[in-house]
Amino acid sequence: MNEELKNYLSVIQPPDKKAMDTARLRWAHVAKPLNSLGVLEDDIVKIAGIRENSLVTLKKRGLLILCADNGIVEEGVTQTGMEVTAVVAENMTRGNSSVCIMAKRAGVDVFPVDIGVARDLESGSTYPLINRKIAYGTKNFSKTNAMTRNEAVQAITTGIELMGELSEKGYDLAATGEMGIGNTTTSSAVAALLLKQDPMGLTGRGAGLNDAGLIKKRKVIREAVTRNSPNCQDEIDILSAVGGFDLAGMTGIFLGGAIYRIPVLLDGFISAVAALLAERIYPGCRDFMIASHVSAEPAGRILLEELGLSPLIQAGMCLGEGTGAIAAVPLLQMAADVYSTMSSFEDIEIEAYKPMEDRS
Repeated sequence: MNEELKNYLSVIQPPDKKAMDTARLRWAHVAKPLNSLGVLEDDIVKIAGIRENSLVTLKKRGLLILCADNGIVEEGVTQTGMEVTAVVAENMTRGNSSVCIMAKRAGVDVFPVDIGVARDLESGSTYPLINRKIAYGTKNFSKTNAMTRNEAVQAITTGIELMGELSEKGYDLAATGEMGIGNTTTSSAVAALLLKQDPMGLTGRGAGLNDAGLIKKRKVIREAVTRNSPNCQDEIDILSAVGGFDLAGMTGIFLGGAIYRIPVLLDGFISAVAALLAERIYPGCRDFMIASHVSAEPAGRILLEELGLSPLIQAGMCLGEGTGAIAAVPLLQMAADVYSTMSSFEDIEIEAYKPMEDRS
């Protein structure tokens, strides 16, 4: 790890225990059955600790969508070609993509970021493009490393810097998204190396591969994981060997959440891989993360369990772009409204609920 990254991480402090205890006490006094909002209550408590304030507000929400291409597409592991990444990324800047439509309804500002698309992009005016291109896509990791170690670190620090910019603008909540043909392949390879598991059980169809395509994808990943495993001594080695610029950048976003004390919503499988990278780089980083949903990809639930995070939504989603994260925002806002404004038992002069005694 280089000195710049070490300096960024040196300022991280755990979530504030006093704020979290106060938030738990507030939930206990809200005039409803104890713990009846489940994970939503836990996440509001977590947000209080992250923000060091039991007065939870989610007024300003932003989605960072990291767009990048992956050289592994050359191996025929995807249903569509690399050119689709640029087309969708440009559509995002015009507000014309699934996640942009959902974000408008959810009241979330969208920030498309070119961190490694294979061509220069034209920006629309709805959500202007942020250009942080590291390179014009990664290399084909079946033949060589996807990127250099310096490029991996640069992409991580780019994600941290993006979170710093959101902090300066007063954002209360960040969501992660990505766009990059081939990134379920890179993510499966990274997950296999992080979890030390056979990629066969972690790798899914991505954006709709047929059976033959899935067999080929798994074979390519297994060969790369087997070849690179002895040389991957840390998380940056793993990113350099088989990762993507979007994955590295999102790793920085999760680290940035801990640095700048902004809660960060995971999206699905791909962002969960980045979240695990961040947690391995800085143990405890997961305390600044919120899981939005369980991806339909095979490793989706495995990764959340490894992170110890409980998802808000189980809907079989696997679209990407940040759609799952955005779908969770209204749920969190509703929970925050109940937490902040609902009467207490004392207000309505009735006896509070008490924990049930164990009658076993």
